[in-house]
Amino acid sequence: METPKTNLAVVFTIALIAMIVTALAASLLSTQRRIESSGNIKTLRIAVCSNPDCTENLTFINWGLVEAGRSQQRVIWIKNTGNTPAILNMTTESWNPTEAKNHIILTWNKEGFILSVGQSIEATLTLSVLTSVTQTNITEFSFTIVITGIEYSGY
Repeated sequence: METPKTNLAVVFTIALIAMIVTALAASLLSTQRRIESSGNIKTLRIAVCSNPDCTENLTFINWGLVEAGRSQQRVIWIKNTGNTPAILNMTTESWNPTEAKNHIILTWNKEGFILSVGQSIEATLTLSVLTSVTQTNITEFSFTIVITGIEYSGY
């Protein structure tokens, strides 16, 4: 009569042989196809520059001495350096003093403009100081100009 150890060894051997045969059969019955692929990542980038060739990034605008009731203009250049068209938008933030934003208005002539890929344009910023500023203690100001490109998919 066989011992339980012998039965266990036989069962283990049979199971091992079955796994090996199954693995060999699966490898013989499988097939693979390799497909190369590539693509581009959609990028939305704009550069704000101080020169028409857009080789110098604009990082600061000094408005100088501006009189109440008057306006000042500065010319800048915007370039689409991404690979998708962009709709231009401008906002302001971080006013100092905070109250200055109620008496000083910044506008430009490119709001909503659709900037094509690689295109650069001249933009005019206009800073207007309202006469109401004379009723405040504001003698100097600073703020951040935020120019944004929003994806345009209307082509």
